[in-house]
Amino acid sequence: MRQGSASGLMPSTIGSLSGGSIYPQTSQTANLELEKFYEKLNRDRTSSKETNFICRSRCGAFGAENVSRLVKELLDLEPDSARQTLSQVSPNYPIVLTRDLRAAKDWIRTHARGTERYGIVVSSEAQRLKPHAIDVRTKIDPCNWFLNAKEDVRSSYYLEDVATEFQVQGLELDWACVTWDGDFRYTDAGWQHWSFCGDRWNRIRKPERQMYLKNAYRVLLTRARQGMVIVIPEGEAVDPTRKHAFYDPTFEYLSAIGFVTI
Repeated sequence: MRQGSASGLMPSTIGSLSGGSIYPQTSQTANLELEKFYEKLNRDRTSSKETNFICRSRCGAFGAENVSRLVKELLDLEPDSARQTLSQVSPNYPIVLTRDLRAAKDWIRTHARGTERYGIVVSSEAQRLKPHAIDVRTKIDPCNWFLNAKEDVRSSYYLEDVATEFQVQGLELDWACVTWDGDFRYTDAGWQHWSFCGDRWNRIRKPERQMYLKNAYRVLLTRARQGMVIVIPEGEAVDPTRKHAFYDPTFEYLSAIGFVTI
């Protein structure tokens, strides 16, 4: 992010941590809309009583490079390296794992102090979290979500409305609740990439779309400055769109790396 003395905080390249944007080719119209959003965010931030959340450089967070490296190793399927990096990160940057969204909300509320900003972030492809009252198709106003106070139901603090990678890329929270869905699944053969359409999951086979989804999770897993909780639902045996097999291997993979389960 670059900072301007007059306009405040503006997006720089809006690139993912892998070096490129998670977005496909962005149209000029979409770029203009993005500029308008940041201008509004700066305006609202200036007038808002909420001053804790700012669009800060990652160099200010503890061990940001280690956290980024941990996420890269995790996503690149390097569990031994990720396990070693996690041991360096965890003493000062807590990362925990759970199957229970309610437990995750309790954990994040307990750890956040004062006006430290927290919220739920999910993949834009996470369309089978609706049984957990998470619907990515529900549009949010990012300014309300990022800036409004704890008593406002539209704010991230309420842990009801969620933001996707498109709304949080280039911005940060103090604490993040990353809720995983069956769109990005660990298997013995590597990650599988899925998109939900109609009444079923469809396999994503185009390499560029696979890259977008992987980078989406990279963005989600690197939004928190203080720590995060990762939620991987248990699934439901009677729901063919939320089978245990869609979630359990991912949970077991992360558990084997050494993330503490709550």
